[in-house]
Amino acid sequence: MEHVLACIDASAYAAQVCDLAAWASRRLRLPVELLHVVQRKDAVAARRDLSGAIGLGVKTALLEELTRLEEADARLQVERGRVLLASGAQRLRQAGATEVRVLHRHGGIVETILERESGGHVVVIGKRGASHAFAADHLGSKIERVVRASTGPVLVAAGNGEEPRAVVLAYDGSKAAARALERLAASPLFAGLPVHVVMAGAEDDLNRRKLDGAVEQIAPAHEVRSTLRAARPEEVLARVVEQTPAALLMMGAYGHSPLRNLIVGSTTTAMIRTVQGPVLLVR
Repeated sequence: MEHVLACIDASAYAAQVCDLAAWASRRLRLPVELLHVVQRKDAVAARRDLSGAIGLGVKTALLEELTRLEEADARLQVERGRVLLASGAQRLRQAGATEVRVLHRHGGIVETILERESGGHVVVIGKRGASHAFAADHLGSKIERVVRASTGPVLVAAGNGEEPRAVVLAYDGSKAAARALERLAASPLFAGLPVHVVMAGAEDDLNRRKLDGAVEQIAPAHEVRSTLRAARPEEVLARVVEQTPAALLMMGAYGHSPLRNLIVGSTTTAMIRTVQGPVLLVR
């Protein structure tokens, strides 16, 4: 059964994830599966235990203490997850979500999300995890892994938390951009929303024809504007999103190989990191 998969943790983005998931649920008329994953922690590592250099009797006592602490922490994490899920489910229902199912899992966050996205129409996830306060200008490590491995669209909650009222589509003529364009034209998630198609590149006839072709594909169902600028994609897109109230940025995800991204970076990563608003990534 199709659903909207909303993934929450104890970060400040949990509320925005729920609000975006409720928005998607209403427009798609699909239930929301609200997921929280408790990761198993290594208590010895967490305490920076150096008991290997201590006598056997003392070491045994310390390990017993660490075992008790680990069990207590596990119970605390489970209870915290229950509270998060209950609060998130209440927020979703108040926001008009069609139906809400909660799922509490133990294990790897990325692996669980990829498992549960099967049958999901879209995955909604926060820009950063619970440790976001320590890396305010960086992208959460797990979200990049999720986006790279996911087979479906991923909606990243970030910034102002406003419900989307317009779409900014990043278009470069690539296969990923073409898939994003097809989804935009066909999905009820975007029905009736104005669209601004943005292309960064030389202002020549070839790029203008590509841009005009993209506009023609969605013009029958949307109010459409277009922009072609000879500048870096990050700069053009950030400017248009900033000038468009309550904009959702939609773009193809990671168009280059992982090796190239390591060398020259990625427009996708840069946009998730810097744009103050939701970003929908299509593979």
